[in-house]
Amino acid sequence: NAWTSFSESLLDRIGPVFLVVGPYIHAIICILGLVGNGLVILTYAFYKRTKSMTDVYLLNVAIADLLFVLALPFIIYNELYSWPMGQLACKLLRGSYSVNLYSGMLMLACISTDRYIAIVQARRSFRLRSLSYSRIICVLIWLCAVLVSVPTFYFYHWYQPTHHDYIGIEEEEETPTGPQYVCEFKFHNTGTARIWKVGVPIIQLSIGFFLPLLIMIFCYASVMVTLLKNRNFQQHKAVQVVLVVVLVFILCHLPYNLVLLYDTISLFDQTDCHNADSLQTAITLLQTVAYMHCCLNPVLYAVFRVKFRNRHFSSDTSNTYISIVATLVDDSNKGASITM
Repeated sequence: NAWTSFSESLLDRIGPVFLVVGPYIHAIICILGLVGNGLVILTYAFYKRTKSMTDVYLLNVAIADLLFVLALPFIIYNELYSWPMGQLACKLLRGSYSVNLYSGMLMLACISTDRYIAIVQARRSFRLRSLSYSRIICVLIWLCAVLVSVPTFYFYHWYQPTHHDYIGIEEEEETPTGPQYVCEFKFHNTGTARIWKVGVPIIQLSIGFFLPLLIMIFCYASVMVTLLKNRNFQQHKAVQVVLVVVLVFILCHLPYNLVLLYDTISLFDQTDCHNADSLQTAITLLQTVAYMHCCLNPVLYAVFRVKFRNRHFSSDTSNTYISIVATLVDDSNKGASITM
């Protein structure tokens, strides 16, 4: 149809340009991610103590994002050129990339849950929000991230591809220009390939995006309703911060994950080379947009943390809101904001 033709034409024009500017964009993402998340980790390591659940989650998000951007240059290089570093580096880098992706997204869901408990469930927050709980949750999240990344560790291989491949099943072959190696999925038979070429993207979509997204929408929607019940200008500013956090998350990750979902659904359909190239260009472009979130997290959640620690209510507020204030004041006394 007309929209498909327009989108393919647009991608055909953008693709060659992105091949030139893409490495510079990725370099900027890596630098900003290293600086921002590095400052968060250094702040907690040398100047502040993690004394609240949100502090623990923010520190773990920064660690996951930092490890993510450390692996990113090697992943990008592998996608553009021959992989030079061997089998072990292939598995470790791709696997750690997957672990940090899952852990970072799930930690963001934990932050939204913590804010939900602190504000909406204020009366019970003293029992539910403790450092011991948060540390146990973080350990479980890292273990879960490693578990769902096992297929990535196992099926990624360093090998020399041929032109006679079928959905990831490869045989080695010498090329006239010398051996060219890649670090990609490689399966031993068609049945395994059919399962995991679909299974890995489905796991990434469900656990790495849709689950955190649904948790964030529910928790932050409840927080916004609770805050808006109090006619206070400062509370409305906190609501604006919540909206920005959710919108940035959706804008960064939703387009890429929708295209990835489409690619997964149509994986075994017949398609011509032009459409396949256009889809791959769209995936590459939108994946870069998703990468930007790792360098936006330190700024977004530093502002988010400060705003929610500096909320004040008027003296005629109901007992429910007084409980919320008590929780927030307690959180403010125990925690420390990130200074950027």
